Amino acid sequence: MQLGLYIHIPFCQQKCLYCDFPSYSHMESLYESYTNALCREIIGQGVLFSGHEVDTIYIGGGTPTLLPLPLLLQVITAVQTNFHVTPDAEVSMEANPGTVDGGILADLRAHGINRMSFGVQSFTDILLQEAGRIHSAEEGIAAVRAAQQAGFSNINIDLMYGLPLQTLKNFQDSLRQAVDLAVPHISVYGLKVEEGTPFAHRLAAERLLLPAEEEEEAMYEEAVRFLPQCGYKRYEISNYAAQGQLCRHNLKYWNYSSYLGLGAAAHSFLNRERLANTRDVRTYIEQINSGGSPVEYQEKPDVAEQMAEFCFLGLRTAAGISYEAFYQYFEKQFPQHFSRQVAELAAKKLIDVGKESVKLTPLGMKYGNLAFQAFLP
Repeated sequence: MQLGLYIHIPFCQQKCLYCDFPSYSHMESLYESYTNALCREIIGQGVLFSGHEVDTIYIGGGTPTLLPLPLLLQVITAVQTNFHVTPDAEVSMEANPGTVDGGILADLRAHGINRMSFGVQSFTDILLQEAGRIHSAEEGIAAVRAAQQAGFSNINIDLMYGLPLQTLKNFQDSLRQAVDLAVPHISVYGLKVEEGTPFAHRLAAERLLLPAEEEEEAMYEEAVRFLPQCGYKRYEISNYAAQGQLCRHNLKYWNYSSYLGLGAAAHSFLNRERLANTRDVRTYIEQINSGGSPVEYQEKPDVAEQMAEFCFLGLRTAAGISYEAFYQYFEKQFPQHFSRQVAELAAKKLIDVGKESVKLTPLGMKYGNLAFQAFLP
């Protein structure tokens, strides 16, 4: 059985103003003890999952590359030693520009990392500053080029639209710059102002200068129009890839496949059960070192909830929901089981109904939540 691994490095140099992810700054004193605890969890889980083949690994954060290189390599080596990693496994690592250089990237490449994902977000300096990013546009370009020179051919760039002070023009410039760098994968996310973040407080105080709704919509449409023209296929609502360069690890999430999360705040999906480790870094270290389990949440959704998850995750992809895959999971015929929802969404032109699958239309991709909520129990 094949398995994906997600490994969480919860540290960052400075928390971005829009970020509500479990990541923490100014915790340098915990880097070594966290790495040691993480490696202990890797060793323990490696025994439990010795019968599985690991074909994707994703090291995310936070900013994994904020860890000193010897600690990062310690984590990578622990995974390779304790899990059966397939020879063709996709091994991704997130990085922020400004935290890597040619030497670090070459070492990562030599130790088995074969895909880099850079949180560039924009190639406009003022927008990066407004978002609390620690790097400049020039550093974003330099990081990608350094990765290419280090031998990475599989590189992703994250871009955002709807940022404070952002215009359609500078979003277009960022898209063009990403394409000009000839990376094979580009992810494009709209800003969501999450509760409890500095952006949320500014918005409440009317001090957040967001683009008008019409301009943000134009940015979305520009990505949808421009990237396919440049050879990037839109294979998921927010993701575009050159031929054969889809992110195999993220496809596991959308295809309802198994993955194991390791580290503080890491999530797992195993045997249709969802688990999550504690978000608190110190608690995580203490639980691992005392021989306990870091899992703080464990739930097996009922069948109706599983079906809903399967549907809205599958609909995020260009491939949509395969009737055969749905039947293999639930032993029910999708078109009959969800006949009312299918009819309603098709009438609203949010989905295309085929003989073997159902997919979002371009309108459905734009207003995906309207389609997803139709399948909620």
